[in-house]
Formats: sequence, structure tokens, C-alpha cells
Amino acid sequence: LEAWFLDSNEDDQRKPHRQNPNCPVSMEQLKKLGVFHWKLNADVYETDPELEKIRKDHGYSYMDIITIHRDTLSNYEEKLKVFFDEHLHLDDEIRYILDGTAYFDVRDKEDRWIRIAMNKGDMITLPAGIYHRFTVDETNYTKAMRLFVGEPVWKAYNRPADHFEIRQKYAASLQ
Repeated sequence: LEAWFLDSNEDDQRKPHRQNPNCPVSMEQLKKLGVFHWKLNADVYETDPELEKIRKDHGYSYMDIITIHRDTLSNYEEKLKVFFDEHLHLDDEIRYILDGTAYFDVRDKEDRWIRIAMNKGDMITLPAGIYHRFTVDETNYTKAMRLFVGEPVWKAYNRPADHFEIRQKYAASLQ
């Protein structure tokens, strides 16, 4: 997993958008934001004891798989726009990249964008209440497992959503 602060260029969201010079973000910095990462063997995800242990330890009882590509996702371009709108969720967001590549962008406590490059085998959790967005990279393809505690909740709340208790709790945790 690699992460960096985004540049201010707003052209194609699928490009890396690294600052010049690049300004990397460490795993330690991400952990302080409540973002956690595992590197797993995606080739054996169906029988992986490590994935099963993570799911059991964290209560990730629901799972499905989404393939994000023009040929497999209806209204592909429209969905990418929706995924890229800055938003938060009332529950943690857990994603495991089974194939391809993608980016998650998260806000740090100074409200700066951090881009997280996800590759095959990367699993990430974003805490409830963190502002974030998602996009594929220039390959326009990723296959991801979506995990949830209990029944899935797909609702995203676009920014501003500071009135939610979970957002206030998350913001307070950064102090």
C-alpha cells in the first residue's frame, strides 16, 4: 500500500495526482486517522484462513464482490462520479482488492486529501465518519470484496455531513 498527499490539479480523477515533489504518507499517519490495512493473498480469498480470522475478529459477517469496469457495471461513468463525490458513512467501510487497482482518498485532520493506492491483495478499513471518496485508476478496472458488520448499509452522505453524531465523534478522535 502506498499513500501520498494529492496535488491541486482537478483533471482526470483516475490519474495519480502526486505533488511535485511527491509528499508520501506513512502507514502510521493513516493509522492516526483510523485507517487500517492488511496485505493478503487475493488468489486464495475463498479459502484464506487469514481473511477468515480478520472477518471473525472484527465481526465482518456480510460479504459481496463488485467488479468495477465498463463491461460489468451498469452506468459505469455515472457510478464513478457518485463514488468520487466526497462523502461519509455511518459504518466503517471495508474493502479488499481481489484484482486490479483503485484509489481511496481520505481527508486528514487539516482537511487535506490523501490518496491511498490499492492493489491486488490490499484490504483497508475506513472508519465511520471519515470523509472520503473512491475511484479506479487509469486501468479502469478493479474487483473488490465489500465487507460489513451485519446487514450492509449502502447509504453515503455527501459533504457537508458534520451534523451526524458519528462524524462529530470521528472528528473529536483526531484532536
